[in-house]
Amino acid sequence: MKKNLIGIALILFGTAMFAQNDRDNLEVSREVLKTEKKASIAEAMDLTETESPAFWSLYNEYNEKMYVINTKLFEVIKDYSDNYENMTDEKATELWSNAMNIEMELLKLKKTYFKKFLKILPGTKAVRYLQAENKIKNLVDAQLSLQIPLFEEVK
Repeated sequence: MKKNLIGIALILFGTAMFAQNDRDNLEVSREVLKTEKKASIAEAMDLTETESPAFWSLYNEYNEKMYVINTKLFEVIKDYSDNYENMTDEKATELWSNAMNIEMELLKLKKTYFKKFLKILPGTKAVRYLQAENKIKNLVDAQLSLQIPLFEEVK
């Protein structure tokens, strides 16, 4: 899994650089990441033959919803980038509020799907899955934080 996570981080690093310039490159990178991520999750989960079909079905459903939330986050980052040079206090506050709303939406989704995963997996495997998801998200967030500059003081 460690090797796959490093690959995911490298893909995301490239994605972050392209995200401001070319939505098509972002989508291509997302598709590559999707494949790498699925391989990492498969390696981490060690599913039985009976667990596997239900897990992958729910995994796909969950990741479709994650895609929507991550697209909203991309839009906030793009809005930040578009307004960076002429940032106002009001715009900065709006962007922060939007980002926090996305975080709350993500947390709600995780809570909802954790309950669903518990219906098809033992607790340890349900938690392991969300741990793996969190590790991947942390890699993505770390790469994004390297690419996104801090706000400058409004003068």
